[in-house]
Amino acid sequence: MAYPDELLAPNERVVIHKHPHWKMLFFPVVFFLIIVGLAAYLASLVSEQSWHIVAWIAVAAIAVVLIGWLTVVPLIRWRTTHFVVTTQRVLVREGVLSRSGIDIPMSRINSVQFRHSFFQRLLGCGTLVVESASDEPLEFDDIPQVERVHSTLYQELHSEDEPANRD
Repeated sequence: MAYPDELLAPNERVVIHKHPHWKMLFFPVVFFLIIVGLAAYLASLVSEQSWHIVAWIAVAAIAVVLIGWLTVVPLIRWRTTHFVVTTQRVLVREGVLSRSGIDIPMSRINSVQFRHSFFQRLLGCGTLVVESASDEPLEFDDIPQVERVHSTLYQELHSEDEPANRD
């Protein structure tokens, strides 16, 4: 899904648009499977009882609440978190009902670093560290293909310095 063009400045184009790494969804999926399995088990336990309909409704209601809280909310949080590199800035947007974001103009970025542990390397993600002119370094965790993002961001930073590359 592309980042909305109406949120970009004139002559600005998206170079990279990523959501956090899928590993953020691992535990929500595990919780979903556990909740569904446990609810089915509890429903089968009370199926022989005279009050089984009430128990099924209670189990279903509890399961729906838990799935919403432990699975749906993290999924929506993941889907509405955007890490975007454009030709003019780096921006991060998070949230649905209450949104927050940060924009860093390319001209204010001093350095870009990445780091990832052995486990993160196996999964293909890492942390991107962007140091801007006046602020403390900003760390963006769980960036998929962090080395590629780092390299592309570095290229975008240095393409501003070369007048031959400007349109």
